[in-house]
Amino acid sequence: MAQTVFNRYEKKYLMREDIYLELRKRLEPYMSVDQYGLHTICNIYYDTQDYDLIRRSIEKPVYKEKLRLRSYGIPSLDSTVFLEIKKKYNKIVNKRRIPLTLKEAYDYVERGITPNNHCQILNEIDFFLHRYSLKRGVYLAYDRIALFQKDNPDFRVTFDQNIRSRQVDTGLEKGDKGKKLLPSSYYLMESKVMGATPLWFAHILSDLSIYPVSFSKYGNIYKTQYGMFHPEELMIHQIENWNELRRKKIC
Repeated sequence: MAQTVFNRYEKKYLMREDIYLELRKRLEPYMSVDQYGLHTICNIYYDTQDYDLIRRSIEKPVYKEKLRLRSYGIPSLDSTVFLEIKKKYNKIVNKRRIPLTLKEAYDYVERGITPNNHCQILNEIDFFLHRYSLKRGVYLAYDRIALFQKDNPDFRVTFDQNIRSRQVDTGLEKGDKGKKLLPSSYYLMESKVMGATPLWFAHILSDLSIYPVSFSKYGNIYKTQYGMFHPEELMIHQIENWNELRRKKIC
């Protein structure tokens, strides 16, 4: 069974479309779009009956973990998907995943039928499944463009838009419809790097007054249900901060 492991620093940045377009121009000399172009990523996040995993996550502990099932595009039951266990400790993200058919993944996570192929990552997921009593928490999809540095493919930047979710008909095979989390004119950028962020990238972000934000897709979807996340207030606050930073630079 093939295994995929990622260890890296990830930072998130929220921006309006006009800033996104300018940033893309600035990145062209350094980065290229990957082979997939604009594509849709679909996820099922698993959680406990009381949503203990996401409630703990939004409290920003030193260590947090989650389990999700991910597909690229809308799969059939025979399509290959990825079952991922994602951990974050001391700002370092560790993601470990295994490929399964969608039917195998459902049988494993939701019915306790273990796949025939065994590996260390499967053992770790087994431990997770025995530690928590899980159900489908939320379906979450978004459209992504991913870039990689031309002379260092380990440095990647992704742009997500049309973040959407639903809590009924949550199967990955049911399509990618859902309620939008943010206005269409906003993009969520993530930088992913195993070592230090390139200096040229830091200079571009500084010049455009783009700074990291704390933003969890699943976390904010959960908060929205309880009136704890208001996208319009976030947008207004960010615009005010951006304008103030630009004024300071000009002065």
